[in-house]
Amino acid sequence: MQEKPALAARAYAALIAIGLIFGASARAWAADKVHAGMAVPLWAFLPLQIGIDEGIWAKYGIDLDITNSASDAKLQQAMAAGSIDFGLGSGAAMAFAAKGAPVRAVAAFAGEPRTVVLIVTADSPIKAPGDLKGKLVVMPGVGSVTQWLVWRMSIAQGWGQEGIRTAGLGSIDANLAAIKTHEADAMTGPPEVGYLLEAQGAGRIAFTLAQYAPHFHAHIVFARKELVDKNPDLVERFLKGFFAGIAFLKTHKEKTTEIAVRELHNTPAIMNRIYDDLSGWLESDGRFDPEALEVLKASFVELGMLDKKPNDEDFLTKKFVPVKP
Repeated sequence: MQEKPALAARAYAALIAIGLIFGASARAWAADKVHAGMAVPLWAFLPLQIGIDEGIWAKYGIDLDITNSASDAKLQQAMAAGSIDFGLGSGAAMAFAAKGAPVRAVAAFAGEPRTVVLIVTADSPIKAPGDLKGKLVVMPGVGSVTQWLVWRMSIAQGWGQEGIRTAGLGSIDANLAAIKTHEADAMTGPPEVGYLLEAQGAGRIAFTLAQYAPHFHAHIVFARKELVDKNPDLVERFLKGFFAGIAFLKTHKEKTTEIAVRELHNTPAIMNRIYDDLSGWLESDGRFDPEALEVLKASFVELGMLDKKPNDEDFLTKKFVPVKP
């Protein structure tokens, strides 16, 4: 008399197990195809690739591909056109949204601009900011956060905004050529470029520009406004995946360096050095710092991007932070 209930219970348990298996398969099969973009390839943007290599995106139902857009402006254009869903760019790029681009900042993941350093040739006499009066500093583009930082440095030295000359040459390679031929006195760039030149005996990092913006958001996660408004679940899952990638990075130096060497085409020694410099710098939950936002809004006006400081709601949303992967 006890067998029928027992058989029924076992059959019911089997059906539940089958349902779970097929449910998991359906979720995996139905993963959302998501297009992510980077303004430029940077060590700080590695969590995108880490998420692919370590299966993190799949955990959040996302099938991710990554595009290098070559600049903040091109990244924002691609997002406005709908070809990129989420983008990693600079804090200064939030001005595009404030000017009306259909994009919103949804999380911040790096503070002061540690990845903007001043690079010179090995034989350069420039060693400190005071050596730059009247000198020419080149960078990938003007009207950018790097130019703004150089202006702040010049003002801090008492020379006014024009005390240091600036020019945008379009790429790191063009900047390197300019300083090697002494057509320019210095260039801005990421620290890995300076470390590579140092290893080659061709150049060095003179100093970092982070000191001129201690309250800042160097890097931001952007989302298309349509996704923010109509598919907030996808935005939330993307952020969980990205910050899970940051959490992995912070606890897996060897694997992170392996991925960095492959993706950034640099040496293990330099990528280990960058890891030691920057791993503690990346934020863990995406929250925006009100003081940093005020500094950035002022920079939009100083760079001529906007006539007046925007309201926060013009370019960002805080509804997805803090992120809890």
